[in-house]
Amino acid sequence: MAMFAAILCISAYISVPLPLTGYHVTFLNFVITLIALVFPLEQSLLISIVWLLLGAVGVPVFIGGNAGIGYLMGPLGGYTFSFILVAILVPLLRGAKYNRIRFTIVSVASVVFVDLFGMVWLKFMNNMPWATAWVAGFFSFIILDLVKAVVAAQIVPAFRKVITDQSQE
Repeated sequence: MAMFAAILCISAYISVPLPLTGYHVTFLNFVITLIALVFPLEQSLLISIVWLLLGAVGVPVFIGGNAGIGYLMGPLGGYTFSFILVAILVPLLRGAKYNRIRFTIVSVASVVFVDLFGMVWLKFMNNMPWATAWVAGFFSFIILDLVKAVVAAQIVPAFRKVITDQSQE
């Protein structure tokens, strides 16, 4: 579990700049979605809370190496807080037994939720028009996020096998 908390921290640094937007697509949502798909609710939530608390106290684990309460309360804080909700909701919705279709639907729904929640937060924190918020906070991210969500749902069996094999050693 600690390894996945570390991977979650590192994933904020893996990013792809989006042309003309000034924003980056990171692998944070891919990793938090994968964690929520692989681990039971309690572990998924614990991993994500450890990550959030590390960032809140100043460890640079948020997007682009950011940290602190100021970041959490800033324009991108909505995306960050939504990851905690994903860590709760995805394990509740996916079911215990792996089902490729159900896991994919839940994974896709989770990234739509993250992008919508983050976009609304961005809109109000920046006092921007809705049209600008949709472009800057949702449409700029959603296509790549959907691809990452589908991939995450497909690789769950492999990750569960690795975790099971490690726990038996």
